[in-house]
Amino acid sequence: MQREVIKVHKKGIIVLPKIVREALNIEEGTLLELRVEDGKILLEPLDLWERVWRCCSGSAEEAEKELDKEEFWRKRV
Repeated sequence: MQREVIKVHKKGIIVLPKIVREALNIEEGTLLELRVEDGKILLEPLDLWERVWRCCSGSAEEAEKELDKEEFWRKRV
């Protein structure tokens, strides 16, 4: 993929170019995971289903209860 230059706006807001959003199937509301590695910012679409099933052993109901807890989001997202 070609490189794109983007501007950081007020409050740190950035806009992902349309070509990037389309290539990665990123739509409004998509959650992205941000990491800093070796001085670089990395963004990846977040697969919540994978995280849900890895966080909990047991039934879907137990997973849903775990997701409802605020701690789930603080420690995993």
